[in-house]
Amino acid sequence: MNNVKTVLVVDDSRVSRMMSRQFILSRHPQWEIHEARCGEEAIELAQGLDPFLILIDVNMPGMGGIAAAEILRQLYPESNISMLTANVQDAIRERAISIGVGFLKKPITETLIQQLLASLGD
Repeated sequence: MNNVKTVLVVDDSRVSRMMSRQFILSRHPQWEIHEARCGEEAIELAQGLDPFLILIDVNMPGMGGIAAAEILRQLYPESNISMLTANVQDAIRERAISIGVGFLKKPITETLIQQLLASLGD
C-alpha cells in the first residue's frame, strides 16, 4: 500500500494553510501537501493530483468553498473532503452534509487535524 498521500489545502488565509500543512506533516511527513487560495485555484490544481484529502475553507474570494466542494466532489468521488470554517450556520453544515463532505469548525488546531486524520483511517 502506498503510504504517500496527497492533500489539497484550500484557504485564502496563508496562516491557515501553513497550520494545516504543519499539523498534517507532523503526523505524516511523507505526504504531499498542495495549497490553493481560492476555489478556482483548487479545482485547477487538483487536476492530476487525485487527492486523498481536501480541506477547504467556506468563505474565500471568488468561488467559495461550498461551490468548489460541490465540483471537487463530482470530480473526485473517492476523495475525503472536509470544509473548515468559522461560519457554523446550520444551513452551511446541512449543505456540506448534502453534498457528502465533512464539516469542521475553525480555528484549525493540531487536535482537530489529528482527529480528522484518525477518522479517515490514515
